[in-house]
Amino acid sequence: MYRAFVVLGAAATAAATALATTTTTTLEEACTTANAKAAIPADGILSGITFNTSSISVAVTKNSSVTGTDYPSAVIDYCSVTFSYSHQGAGDSVQLELWLPAPENFANRWLSTGGGAFAINSGSNSLPGGIIYGAAAGITDGGFGSFDNELDDVFPLGNGTANWPAVYMFGYQAHHELSVIGKAYARNFFNMTATDKLYSYYQGCSEGGREGWSQLQRFADEWDGAVTGAPAFRFSQQQINHMFPPVVEKTLGYYPPPCELEQIMYETIDACDALDGRSDGVVSRTDLCKLNFNLTSLVGTPYSCNVLTGNEPAQNGTITAEGVAVAETIFKGLHDSEGLQAYLSFQYGTSLDDATTTYDETTESWGLSTGVNGGTEWIARFIELQDSSNLDWSNFTYDTLRDYMYAGWQMYEDTLQTSWPDLEATRDAGVKILHFHGESDPSIPPASSVHYHESVRQILYPGLSFNASTSALSDWYRLFLIPGAAHCAVNPYQDGPWPQTNLATLIAWVEQGVVPERLNATYTTGADEGKSAEICAWPLRPLWSNNATTFDCVYDQASIDTWKYTFDSYKEPLY
Repeated sequence: MYRAFVVLGAAATAAATALATTTTTTLEEACTTANAKAAIPADGILSGITFNTSSISVAVTKNSSVTGTDYPSAVIDYCSVTFSYSHQGAGDSVQLELWLPAPENFANRWLSTGGGAFAINSGSNSLPGGIIYGAAAGITDGGFGSFDNELDDVFPLGNGTANWPAVYMFGYQAHHELSVIGKAYARNFFNMTATDKLYSYYQGCSEGGREGWSQLQRFADEWDGAVTGAPAFRFSQQQINHMFPPVVEKTLGYYPPPCELEQIMYETIDACDALDGRSDGVVSRTDLCKLNFNLTSLVGTPYSCNVLTGNEPAQNGTITAEGVAVAETIFKGLHDSEGLQAYLSFQYGTSLDDATTTYDETTESWGLSTGVNGGTEWIARFIELQDSSNLDWSNFTYDTLRDYMYAGWQMYEDTLQTSWPDLEATRDAGVKILHFHGESDPSIPPASSVHYHESVRQILYPGLSFNASTSALSDWYRLFLIPGAAHCAVNPYQDGPWPQTNLATLIAWVEQGVVPERLNATYTTGADEGKSAEICAWPLRPLWSNNATTFDCVYDQASIDTWKYTFDSYKEPLY
């Protein structure tokens, strides 16, 4: 498909061929309860860990058709194994589920996968990515009672009583244990020798992206490489940031009909589409949009939407100055009452999902949203330690949001914030990191990823110039902003490309030294559907010329500067 994928195919074939010389075992012969139990590592692999060998469950699955956002469609065969372990004195039970390829397809690889929101795993959605690339892959339930349970199912223990062990497991411990145990299990199951190289990888997006960084920041030798998508860095700021748009509406006293905000988005996309040199329904340069497009020019533009639900009326009107003010305030990011920056925000042309208002049939008017995507739950459950997700936020101000952001930051700095920028040990261990983020992400602002990348650059290379430090960092850590993409997926409002083979690209980088100067992607919708695309590595920005026939990744200081935020509302650095 692409160069990286072709190289990977050769590497996988070679590894599988080498392994096949030592065994002719079929999947059915390998995937037995006896073999699965024998592969469980010794209890001493992690201090205080005891395995429950009687909990083991084994099943063979063949000819399973799989499709995902982070791997190509395929038909796979695999052996699934589940078992549990406990921590000495904790009275807990942690479940793991591992998927193992047929012995002839095993390419000496391990893959850990993550979850999303308050979930520590994504069920079986990410595991096929391992099998496709010849890796044993795994998920953990974090000890939360089942693979379907999430952190907020077990936190707090009761009003005022935190469940700190669950936080530590969710924050980083469970994924470390999954990697250590999973790698040892793969070695045992496939009869690898002590000198055989087992390549270990990670792939996750959103909370899964944060989980990846939780390991990269703590355990330098855990993986050879990681794909971290749209990570939920600065967990407290990120969760509460979902509440910022509704508080903007309340503060400004205007609750725009959803259709008005949607029209602002569509008009912005149309106005900024061609700024990158190509008209294709994609805002590839949201920075140029921010520099050159004035949202106030949209006042008076008509909008019209049909009835979407039973209690909402059809929406007809024109974009108002008040609606534009709401959008502009959201795009500027949270500032406190003194005008100091407390957090960052979304890019122009992004869908303002968190600002969606609700219709009141009694008053026949639009009002505050009743759902704020986890922000209220974060404050009620994790900061106030109430066994409830309900929160009265009717009197919240910008300062209230900032204060709660700071309170959560202090409570969970060592577990969930996951913003530590000193990656010297990770760099020196030779780890490769492929970090990506949709440029029109409506859930986690892509500037969050830019800010962390720049924090790492400045901490690790303080004596070098911007260009020299960026070059040094890119030897092992690369950030790619995906034009038009939404949160960990393609965007229904823009026909942008999507990088579906990131793991293949990472494997080629780690195992073959194929550096991803640009990231391979594919258009999945629109006029370019099926065509390949290339994504520029930050800080270079995409630009077409010669009537949109020539594509370049260019250095544009003014554009780079639009991504910079200084969080002067806090007395200490927010990395």
